[in-house]
Amino acid sequence: MNKVIVIAGPTASGKTDLAIKLAHEINGEIISADSMQIYRGMDIGTAKPTMEERQGIPHYLIDIVDPDEEYSVAHFQRDAKNCIKEILNRGKVPIVAGGTGLYINSLVYNINFSETTADWEYRKQLEEIARDKGPEELHRFLQKVDPVSAEKIHPNNIKRVIRALEVFKTTGKPISQHQLESRTEKPEYEFKIFGLEMDRKILYERINKRVDKMMEMGLYEEVEGLLEKYSPDLVSLQGIGYKEIISAIKGEYSLEEAVEKIKLNTRHLAKRQITWFKKTENLRWIDTGNTETRAIIKKLADNLNNGY
Repeated sequence: MNKVIVIAGPTASGKTDLAIKLAHEINGEIISADSMQIYRGMDIGTAKPTMEERQGIPHYLIDIVDPDEEYSVAHFQRDAKNCIKEILNRGKVPIVAGGTGLYINSLVYNINFSETTADWEYRKQLEEIARDKGPEELHRFLQKVDPVSAEKIHPNNIKRVIRALEVFKTTGKPISQHQLESRTEKPEYEFKIFGLEMDRKILYERINKRVDKMMEMGLYEEVEGLLEKYSPDLVSLQGIGYKEIISAIKGEYSLEEAVEKIKLNTRHLAKRQITWFKKTENLRWIDTGNTETRAIIKKLADNLNNGY
C-alpha cells in the first residue's frame, strides 16, 4: 500500500517549513490541508507560503477558489485524493500538511460524504434566525439535538451549524453519528501522521510575532482590498485576522485592539487544534520547540524507515 505523509499541528508550529524541507529529502510534493489558504487574494492573513518560500516544491490546493465561492470538506477530500494519485503516478511522495483537522480526518478516516437531501426552505429559516437573533441562538438549537457536534463547531461558523441542523432534520440522526458510521471503508493509502508540538509558551510567542509580521506585510491593506470586491459577511472573511481587521475598519474598535484580538483568537485556535489532534489515531508527536530542523527531519525519516 502506498504511503502518504501527514504533517499536522497547531498554527505557527512550523508545519509548512518542515514539510518543504522533508519534501526535498524524500522527493515529495505538498498538499495543503488549510481551509483558509484555498482562497485567492487572501495571502497575508492565511500565512500562505510565497513562491520563494516554497523552494521549488509543488504545492496543491492553495489559491483554488475565490473568497465568495463555496468549498466544503467533501470538495477537499475529492481534490486531495486526486492530487495524491497524480503525485504517486509521478513517482513522488505525497505530503499532506496543514492544521484543519476536518480536512485531515476526511482523508485518514476515509469519511464518506454522501450528501443527505438538502432542505432549502429550512436552511433559509435558519439563516433568518442567525440574522435576526444571532449565531448563538442557532448554536443552542444544535446543542439540544447534537451536543457532540455543538462541542466541535464554533457558534460563529454559521454554515456548519446550519448544515448539522439540516442533516438532523432530514435524517433524524445527528451529523456526528453519520460521520462515525461513514468511517467503515478503509483508506486506500497508508497514512503516516506526525503532529508537531512545542512548549505552549514558545508557541504563543511565535503566534504573537507572526501576527506582528502580518501587520508589517500589509494585512490591513489586504483586507481593505478584499472589501472593495466582497461582502464582509462572507464565510471566508470570518477567518481569524480578517474579521478583526474588518471590525477595526468599521470603527468598532481601534487597530491596536484588533491586533491584540487576532493574537488572542489565534492562540485560542492553536489550543483547539492541539486538543483535536490529540484525538487523532496513530499520530506520532514530534517536539519541535528546541530542536533543529535537520534533527526533526532525521527523526521523521527514521520513523518512516523503521516501519512506521
